[in-house]
Amino acid sequence: MSLKDLFTPQDTIFFDLFEEQAEIACDASAKLVDLFENYNNVEAKYRALKDVEHKGDATAHKAFDELNRTFITPLEPEEISRLVTSLDDVVDFIDEGARLLLTYDIKNPDHFMLDFAKCLHQAAHEIRTGVKCLRSSIKEPEVLKGACIEINRLENVADELLTSALKNLFKSTDPIEIIKFKDIYEHFETAADKCEEVASVLTAILIRHS
Repeated sequence: MSLKDLFTPQDTIFFDLFEEQAEIACDASAKLVDLFENYNNVEAKYRALKDVEHKGDATAHKAFDELNRTFITPLEPEEISRLVTSLDDVVDFIDEGARLLLTYDIKNPDHFMLDFAKCLHQAAHEIRTGVKCLRSSIKEPEVLKGACIEINRLENVADELLTSALKNLFKSTDPIEIIKFKDIYEHFETAADKCEEVASVLTAILIRHS
């Protein structure tokens, strides 16, 4: 059975929620880029990002509520659960990495943090492209495949960024700075891993239902 065969009007709620989560990821990553490009009013900017994270949590909860009450779903329940969770995780780790800027009282973030933010923003846009294709993946499988390939490439970019950032960081003689910056880098790299998890779920859905 294909996605096309499964699409009926009452099924659209899940696709609406997936797309809402993807938009939230784009919004969160855009705010992260702005935070590092204009590093001022950090607490206020973080509060705005946190509001987006709360919105993401609410959307994820709504998706799980729908899953619990819906007998026949357009995708396998495990696919829906994995996709909702992985999309939510992307925003959670962006939020947590940004929160550490306040926790550690970071006065001067380095260019690696901005590079991570830009990488995550690009990945979020590819996620949005891929998620939108779920409604019509039979017609646009190459678009979905292309988005997933690009997300995987960007995750590799994040891995390379982490290696370069840590190599540079370990030149420091300040152990406290090393601990702080390393923790922030690793949260953003994990956010990239979660983007790759979204791509894995999307790829599995395409293979199973096309």
